[in-house]
Amino acid sequence: MNETILYTQKLSVGYGEKTVVSDIDLSAAAGQLLCLIGPNGAGKSTLLKTLIRALPPVRGEIMLAGRALRDYRERELARLCAAVLTGKPEPELMRCGEVVAAGRYPYTGRLGLLTEKDRRVVREMMEKVGIAALAERDFTRVSDGQRQRVLLARALCQQPRLLVLDEPTSFLDIRHKLEFLRLLRALSKERQIAVVMSMHELELAERFADTLLCIKDGRVDRSGAPAEIFSGGYIDSLYGMETGSYESLFGTYRKRKNAGVT
Repeated sequence: MNETILYTQKLSVGYGEKTVVSDIDLSAAAGQLLCLIGPNGAGKSTLLKTLIRALPPVRGEIMLAGRALRDYRERELARLCAAVLTGKPEPELMRCGEVVAAGRYPYTGRLGLLTEKDRRVVREMMEKVGIAALAERDFTRVSDGQRQRVLLARALCQQPRLLVLDEPTSFLDIRHKLEFLRLLRALSKERQIAVVMSMHELELAERFADTLLCIKDGRVDRSGAPAEIFSGGYIDSLYGMETGSYESLFGTYRKRKNAGVT
């Protein structure tokens, strides 16, 4: 059985005293992908930000590597947890190799100087994700798919036990979505990293996730293996599909005949 890296107990997340999602019990194991799905605005990003301590929990407990998340010092936490969040970062005047090297900050001294070991880790991670040739390229002048790989390499340079990603394939075309997720799954198993991510592409969540956590109406509506979640018309209920249904076999939305006709 894979080691549990992250788990929560009766966790509620939100902003200030406003709760967005309540009573969350989840666990993420080494070498596995836990994927959050659910309607827009359900609170997936809020949950992810809470798991990396970018937001304080409203209530409840988060345990990382057997220790309460709140007890970690910042540098300690950065050695255990890495994140790639939504948006297109635009580091000014930085080459791709420099962006990746920024992932070594939890291990450098106060001056931020890289040792030979740090440089070796940077080279290794760039090779792992297939971007070694981009080291001297301007980060703002590479493709979206290449940027995502650069950011993944930066996160891997932290050598984390937990990797959190918010909609990591949003800006990619289908080819690069598939390449990125295949790479992510392979690396999670090879390096025994627990991955927690949110996704909108249901067909990809079904294909690549080990476990799905479904969020709706301020709560965890259901969790389980993809085969369990994508059966019995549950996805239609999760997303409130009133005029059609999700065809899991084809990964498409199918409008019902006479939908909307009274």
